[in-house]
Amino acid sequence: MRFTLSSTALNSRLQILSKVINSKNSLPILESFLFQIRSGQVTITASDSENVMQVTLPLDETDGDGDFAVPSHTILDAVRELPEQPLTFDVNLNSYEVAVAYQNGVYHFTAQNAEEYPHNEPINGDVHVITINASVLNDNITRTLFATDNNDIRPVMNGILFDLSADCLAFVASDGHKLVRCRNYDIKSETPASFILPKKPATLLKNSMGKDGGDVVIKFNDKAAEIRYADGVLICRLIEGVYPNYNAAIPSDNPNELTIDRKTLHSALRRVLPFASMSSQLVRFRLEAGGLELSSQDIDFATSAKESLICEYNGQPLVIGFRGDFLMEILSTIDVDEIKMMLGDPSRAGVIVPSEQPEGEDVLMLIMPLLLND
Repeated sequence: MRFTLSSTALNSRLQILSKVINSKNSLPILESFLFQIRSGQVTITASDSENVMQVTLPLDETDGDGDFAVPSHTILDAVRELPEQPLTFDVNLNSYEVAVAYQNGVYHFTAQNAEEYPHNEPINGDVHVITINASVLNDNITRTLFATDNNDIRPVMNGILFDLSADCLAFVASDGHKLVRCRNYDIKSETPASFILPKKPATLLKNSMGKDGGDVVIKFNDKAAEIRYADGVLICRLIEGVYPNYNAAIPSDNPNELTIDRKTLHSALRRVLPFASMSSQLVRFRLEAGGLELSSQDIDFATSAKESLICEYNGQPLVIGFRGDFLMEILSTIDVDEIKMMLGDPSRAGVIVPSEQPEGEDVLMLIMPLLLND
């Protein structure tokens, strides 16, 4: 069997697929890419047994159909350094000898029998379907992914909750210290449904989906999801369990409102944070009409920093502490010019929202305060 395709197109897809493969696999065959040649196209698959990602590429030339598996390191090393040019694969499906001819040379290596590669189980049973724009999905994964947890005791916190209701589709993530809830009001269903997407497939999607639009179709049941987008398909096992009541954690009556330029606050935190305690990362906010003072100190090393910022503040004078690194993560993720912080007392969570919400969406981030000693 012989086929020809672009070296650049093959390399770009293999680089994405390589992120699926684990360094240690339960099955040796999972260290390989599965190549399936059908009707003038090649479908390439990578799997770690819980996540399966596939991409399909058009072939310039082909003389038949067939399946084989190629060790991932071998093919990645072979095509990584090649400039754009046609690659011609000559595969003996009996001996699994492979020759890859390029402009000035040829690679020889041995493939594996594709029959050993595990097959995907279809998504069936009580199946729900969500159709969402690729750029919208990418934006919401980016906003929430950083807030997921690494928790063996509560594994449901280790992923992004997709919560579909009659009002909206909510994307939620929390590690107990910070929480993100992004609602999209264009996507809704009279039949409520939800699933928790683990961190690895969420990261794979974020890095592989195009941001130029196009629809993504998500089919899911209570155990797995199939996500089809323009460049391929991802099939993944979901996190099973009940996600905590995230709405109950969001205070609705924080009366003190701070409005400030996001980049100004982020820059000030970058200057003040290095002088905070390495263990607590505590940055103190002192708020009064027309002004915000940020301060930090590390008593053990006799360091401190203080900076005053001009802002709009409506509320009672307040002193509250936050972890500076967590707050910087939140500010880095909200892609707007100006943000609002709604604050209550020094023991109540702070709520951060864009001054102007994206059209058809509601973005909210929450950060828990740190206890102040004085």
